[in-house]
Amino acid sequence: MHGGLDRQYLIISGLALTLEFNLAFVTENIILIAIAFASGAMLLWPMIMKRTAGASLNTLGATRMINDTQAIVLDVRATGEFEAGHLPNARNIPLAELDQRTGELPAGRPVIVCCNTGMTSAKGAAALRKAGRDEVFNLDGGLNAWRQAGLPVVKN
Repeated sequence: MHGGLDRQYLIISGLALTLEFNLAFVTENIILIAIAFASGAMLLWPMIMKRTAGASLNTLGATRMINDTQAIVLDVRATGEFEAGHLPNARNIPLAELDQRTGELPAGRPVIVCCNTGMTSAKGAAALRKAGRDEVFNLDGGLNAWRQAGLPVVKN
């Protein structure tokens, strides 16, 4: 019986030492742990935003949709950015004004939403879906991907 108590004491002592070691490790490396969590969150953020944006198209898919269905291209960047270069026949409604100006987009046609990288346009696509639009697509990679594919860009 006495040997069983010693074993239990050793197990409890071992757990206490393990907890003490783990706590010391965490307190001594809190900055590294915070950096690891932050970098993990930054890696996950694009995937989370992509899911909230719904359907997306690459440059080839966007080109086909524009040519086949007369899709509307909506650029949600600020007016100055839009004037510096945008997709041909794109309309500009900055994201901040989108909720008030959704009615300016013709009904019954698909909408391809774009920005510089595809992140802001994901928010715009989600806003259009929330407003009741069915066929809304986010341009993957935005204007940067469009330029990289060698497709035309118009400047005002």
